[in-house]
Amino acid sequence: MVNGHNRPVDRRRGEASFMADRQSILRTGRAMAVATLVSRITGFLRTLALVAALGLGTRLLDAYTAANVTPNSIYELVMGGAAASVLVPLLVRSAADDDIDADLFTQRLLSLVLYGLSAVVIVTIIAAPLIVNLTVPGFSLAQRELAVDFTRIFVPQILFYGISATLASILNARGRFAAPMWAPVANNLVVIATAGTFLLVGGTGRMETLTQGQMLLLSIGTSAGVGAQMAVLAVVTRRAGFPLRLRANPRGIAVRRIAAMAGWTIASVTAAQIALIVVNGLASQAGPGAVSVFSNAYTLFQLPYAVIAVTVITGMLPRMSRAASERDLSQVTADLSQSLRLTGVVLLPAAAALVVLGPHLTTLLFAHGNASPGAAHLTGVVLAAYGLALVPFAGYQIMLRVYYALGDTRTPALISVAVSAALLVSGLAAARLYPGTDMVIALAGCTAIAYALGFVITAQLLRRRLGRIDGHRLLSSHSRMLAAAVGAGLTAAVVASGLGRAVGEGPGGSLAVVCAATAVGACLYALIARLLRISELTSLTAGLSITRT
Repeated sequence: MVNGHNRPVDRRRGEASFMADRQSILRTGRAMAVATLVSRITGFLRTLALVAALGLGTRLLDAYTAANVTPNSIYELVMGGAAASVLVPLLVRSAADDDIDADLFTQRLLSLVLYGLSAVVIVTIIAAPLIVNLTVPGFSLAQRELAVDFTRIFVPQILFYGISATLASILNARGRFAAPMWAPVANNLVVIATAGTFLLVGGTGRMETLTQGQMLLLSIGTSAGVGAQMAVLAVVTRRAGFPLRLRANPRGIAVRRIAAMAGWTIASVTAAQIALIVVNGLASQAGPGAVSVFSNAYTLFQLPYAVIAVTVITGMLPRMSRAASERDLSQVTADLSQSLRLTGVVLLPAAAALVVLGPHLTTLLFAHGNASPGAAHLTGVVLAAYGLALVPFAGYQIMLRVYYALGDTRTPALISVAVSAALLVSGLAAARLYPGTDMVIALAGCTAIAYALGFVITAQLLRRRLGRIDGHRLLSSHSRMLAAAVGAGLTAAVVASGLGRAVGEGPGGSLAVVCAATAVGACLYALIARLLRISELTSLTAGLSITRT
């Protein structure tokens, strides 16, 4: 009798706990989403400022973009993947172990990052000419020389990124999620100021008129932006109670274990960087301005992913890591299911918007100043192709984090290698089939194919690992979301086509098309979602209203 009376009570307590957890997740997610949104908006303003200063479709912006990719790529190669897969779970476990001095452990880890990446910076500065020749073989001699000059001053960003990632992981492990997402705003503001100053001192989009002083202004200002981001995180981490102090001795942080965990991740990142180098090299041969067109389209594609999926990933990874450490696989599955459904309900209509409105969005954003209207339109077509990759890319990234929470870096590394191989093979085939500017559109489409493959493989393997991934519920929810997104997208396409013929193709006409099609599509999506009883949209809006009260 006692047990019989207790079961309903326990069930009600469990449901109450679940509701409290969900409200907490949504509340934290809203704070992170706002921070990410502001960060990405200022990032767009940064992109617009650089386009206004250097021109879209110019050899100068291509050289700047290619050089600025280098520190990001090398950082990802030596640490970025490990930061995402190893640091947060490692710090969460060290904090839970009473036999470990968590602050000392973290100080030694941070010191190891600083010393190791400093050595990488020195090597990269020396190897800059070789790196440029390898990554952008389609550049002219003058472009290569300028890209080498840019690269050598951009290279310290590798160290800044590494320290920033470690500080952000420290904050995440301590439950501080929103603060690290505000830090890139400082970076963006510094670069916007740099681009504005470049215009004020007479800079143009012509590489031939670029002076040594203007080159130093652009390169030092860009690296200073990443340094400002690191400084913000250092201040926030100190205020969070972590004593920033370097430790010369790395003993006690299980360097061999970290290396073993990170080794597989580095292998996957290496494969990804090889694919990236090849794809960027192909883009550099597609014509003047193709590199910056391809890069800017990718930046726009990343906005909805960053605001929604990265927010969910950042909030869920520590939770899944704790559940995994307690061997509570049912909770891991529940967190995974909720993450995929909450991202899908927003990203499916966002993907439809990119596919339908890509050229109008980029014309509105980029067809100003020194930018070529043709390059702005091409950027939009590439963006539309990238839209097909948005949902599989986000789902793939979320599922990989489950393996990281479980302490398994081998399986996701092997999957990532397969995805990179698919991108590499399809990209090379696309380059042969679609020469010229069509190549960059085809390369974006290859990204969608590669990540769709990665999504399917990861889902199947994860189902075997966890026993179940809530597949029936995920399939039901996403089918209804897809129906709503397709209906809204087709209607928005009709509005865009009809209105576009009436208002023209310039920035003003694109503004009208984007506003009208987005309003109609969003309202119709909400209506269809209500009719199809898509509970995730209701939960999301309810969570936002809870945080406002």
